[in-house]
Amino acid sequence: MSAVVPLDAEKLRRRALDIAGEVPDPEIPVLSIADLGVLRDARVTADGAVEVDITPTYSGCPAMDMIALQVEAALAAADLPKPKVRTVLSPAWTTDWMSEAGREKLRRYGIAPPTPRAGRRALFGLDEDVPCPRCGSGETQKLSEFGSTACKALWRCTACREPFDYFKCL
Repeated sequence: MSAVVPLDAEKLRRRALDIAGEVPDPEIPVLSIADLGVLRDARVTADGAVEVDITPTYSGCPAMDMIALQVEAALAAADLPKPKVRTVLSPAWTTDWMSEAGREKLRRYGIAPPTPRAGRRALFGLDEDVPCPRCGSGETQKLSEFGSTACKALWRCTACREPFDYFKCL
């Protein structure tokens, strides 16, 4: 019978990030929390506990409690010691933290991804050029500032006539 060799702290930290990074977003399940940029960091504390930091996409995001529970459950299922999730509010999350792979997953899922860099236009509520995720046309118009969730707006393509969500630039 072989003895279990404990992982060093950095390996354990990386393992925690890998495991937590696979947790899907409950509102957009094609995205992991790593794709979304919600997963911020992990550490091993002096007493050997594994802590993972997450940042909400916006204040009051209803998915954050579910994400924290799913991360803790995933870490516990992987036998990581004393898993704990911390919600970190600063710096505030931005769509700039979303991975390119995550943006492409959104597009394939039928949601227009945010523009790559949040800018002044987003701060002042000015519309970006939002291409249709279905046909690629730039002939689109905003129907409502609010879509299926608070972080999305409802748009329509005037070329293919299909409605679609646009993940707001924050």
